[in-house]
Amino acid sequence: MKTTGDLQPLSYGLWGILATPFMGPHYELDKESLTRLVQHFESLGAQGVVALGVFGEGSALNSQEQEEVIKTVCSSTDKMRIIVGISERSTSPAIEQSIRALESAGKKLSGLMVQVNSPNAEILSKHLTKIYEETNTGIVLQDYPVVSGIKISTAQILETIKSCPFIIAVKSENPPTAQVISELTAMTKVPIIGGLGGVGLIDELEAGAAGAMTGFSYPEGLIEAIQAYSEKGFEGAREAFAKWLPLANFEAQPGIALAIRKRIYQERGIFTESTVRPPSPKMPKNLEPLMFKHLKIVQSYVNN
Repeated sequence: MKTTGDLQPLSYGLWGILATPFMGPHYELDKESLTRLVQHFESLGAQGVVALGVFGEGSALNSQEQEEVIKTVCSSTDKMRIIVGISERSTSPAIEQSIRALESAGKKLSGLMVQVNSPNAEILSKHLTKIYEETNTGIVLQDYPVVSGIKISTAQILETIKSCPFIIAVKSENPPTAQVISELTAMTKVPIIGGLGGVGLIDELEAGAAGAMTGFSYPEGLIEAIQAYSEKGFEGAREAFAKWLPLANFEAQPGIALAIRKRIYQERGIFTESTVRPPSPKMPKNLEPLMFKHLKIVQSYVNN
């Protein structure tokens, strides 16, 4: 059994959010494409990957499919740490989902990413503690109000961290992210990691973020920017990421961001199909010419 002393905070760098690939008219899991995506992140030097996150469509999968995704991810890498996202926000269902994740991943599970479910630190802490007591697994606390509908203050997050020594990172996706991350990093040593497609990456790094946890379709750009920040600071990272930012901004369009990301993965040969499960909207066909203009430019960076 783990103890809080054995729990490792997330390391600095890129943590890839995995999209879940589907194929065919019945939206079956495409394990081969998922394996390619995991191995792509590994080849770039990512610290780890997150299965069944918000952009992994975890809530659109049944329990058997969730298990298959986790097992596929675990069998696809021996180098990277693996985090599993918990889509349930009520305590009992979240515990059940967490236990299934632990059973599927076994010793390869490095943590559970659990969403904020209350703006009250006492309620949130009890929720997280019950999950930890049942799994003995470190928790990445995800503050993503656009999805959860919960707006929590920085003070309440800090109070939660104090009450929950098993929190191994906070994924901060509460705009303005640079402000929130700066406030958190000034008051805690727990790693604070940005997300939101990497659009705010440079500002978040300068605010003290321990890297990025996102699934931008060209993670090469995220890796380049994070490494540049480590070596050359803000100016170096800004210069490195400037050429990637137009595509990151294009991809981050509300409502269709996941569909765009999957379509680009398909164009890159990582995914066989770009299918998203209903009711998630498909990528609008009239945006494809613009997508190809972006890709023509960024592909030259990868090829060089």
